[in-house]
Amino acid sequence: MIDHIGIAVSDTARSKEFYDAALAPIGIALIMEVPAEVTQSGGAACGYGKDQKPFFWFGQGRVGEGVHVAFSVETRDLVDAFYAAAIAAGAKDNGAPGLRPHYHPNYYGAFVFDPDGHNIEAVCHMPP
Repeated sequence: MIDHIGIAVSDTARSKEFYDAALAPIGIALIMEVPAEVTQSGGAACGYGKDQKPFFWFGQGRVGEGVHVAFSVETRDLVDAFYAAAIAAGAKDNGAPGLRPHYHPNYYGAFVFDPDGHNIEAVCHMPP
C-alpha cells in the first residue's frame, strides 16, 4: 500500500492556501507541518490527510523534481529488507533505516534514490 506521496512546490504559502480550499470539500485537511531543519529535502513540508494521518505532502523545492513515494510495510524488518534490496539493486542512499521521531515516535523508515533520482521510502508506523 502507498503510505504517502510528496511533491515539490514553488511557493509553500500559496500552495497551502490552494490546498486548504481545494481539499476541504473532500474532507482532506492540513494535519502536520514539518520545519525545514528536520526534512529530507531541506525545505519546510506540509502534510494533508484524514483521521490524523497525513498522506499527501508538499514542500518548497524545484517543481518537476522532488517526487517522493512511501510504501507502508508491517514491520521494521521489512523496512530493513527494502533498504538492503534497493541498495543492492543500484539505489543511492537517502537515509538508512531508523527512527524518525520528529515525525512521530514509532516512525521507522528508510529512504533511497531510485535510478531516476526519485525519493522512494519504506515506512513502518508500528512499535518494535
